[in-house]
Amino acid sequence: MKKVFQSDVLAIGLAIFSMFFGAGNLMYPIKVGIDSGDKIIFGMSGFLITAIILPLLGLLAMILFEGDYKAFFFRLGEIPGKLILLICILIVGPLIAIPRIVTLSYTMMSPFIPNISLVIFTALFLGLTFICTYRESKIVNLLGKYISPALLVSLSIIIIKGFLTGTNMIQTSITPFNAFKENFWRGYETLDLLGAIFFSSVVLHILKKVYIGADSKKLAFVGFQAGVIGISLLALVYIGMSNLGLYHGLGLEGINSGELFREVSFRVLGVYGAAIIATAVIMACLSTAIALAVVVAEFAQVDLFKNKINYAHSLIIVLLSCVPLSLYGLDAVLKLTGGVITYVGYPILITLTLLNIAYKLFNFKPVKLPVLIVGTLALISYFL
Repeated sequence: MKKVFQSDVLAIGLAIFSMFFGAGNLMYPIKVGIDSGDKIIFGMSGFLITAIILPLLGLLAMILFEGDYKAFFFRLGEIPGKLILLICILIVGPLIAIPRIVTLSYTMMSPFIPNISLVIFTALFLGLTFICTYRESKIVNLLGKYISPALLVSLSIIIIKGFLTGTNMIQTSITPFNAFKENFWRGYETLDLLGAIFFSSVVLHILKKVYIGADSKKLAFVGFQAGVIGISLLALVYIGMSNLGLYHGLGLEGINSGELFREVSFRVLGVYGAAIIATAVIMACLSTAIALAVVVAEFAQVDLFKNKINYAHSLIIVLLSCVPLSLYGLDAVLKLTGGVITYVGYPILITLTLLNIAYKLFNFKPVKLPVLIVGTLALISYFL
């Protein structure tokens, strides 16, 4: 059995951070800073509850379920569990998450690649995702040792320079309560609770393959340590990027959300910082696309195709299925992100996560009725 070293824990933690920190994570915290202004403490508090604490709970749930997300969802019953699981897979795959990554990447990168159309960019981005993903066992190593350090270095340069040069804080008329509430809901749109459930499952699955024969409790503990490292880094970066919006976002209130990171970064670094900005964008978007592609391809191979095709062929099918929505553009994808799928589906997922944790820790068994009640109330609230 291969020994698990602390350096491996750090690499896995960095991999988890880079899995989480994708396209939406580049724009949402900056938007928090701009919209909250001098009420940033209240806005960031609301955002961190849904964008950090919820993913941490998702990580804990997956540790308790030993990475088995099917067992997690099937507590609702086999048929409801399969249905909700399928919807979640579609959300993190071709329906929202991967097309959002592609379209947001293109929006942010377009000034650097003026002669490349969205069609060509989509083909290149998804092709690169395939190259980085088809060898599943190498993904944690790729993310933790190469992509994540490049992402952290480029983000650190932008955040530190922004902190040192920021002078005038945006003043807003928003109340502390509204700043908290608006950004509490904004944290939903990162979809990081979904990410935590599936990414943790992938990490634990890969750990079991790499450390053959290792005690499952030890691997779970390693996974939890790594997850805390990754999510803590995520929180620090969120706070740093919200300050970019707070001190450098004046006048950008009405700009397309996908352009926020690029425009704020240009203000901080100038045109000479284009390489750093481009590195941050590509590393952030590619790292999450890699993780999501693995999740969806594995599900498709095992559950949809019943292992009749291999992983690489499943991966190709999944990436091709992401093309149609990717070509619709960022605005169309963001409308889906902020719609019924998120604001009705997310409360259901939160409820299921909390109940599953209570089940594992305290043997609290009720699950179907509470989820049904929350789902019904969320649906009514959304349409009223």
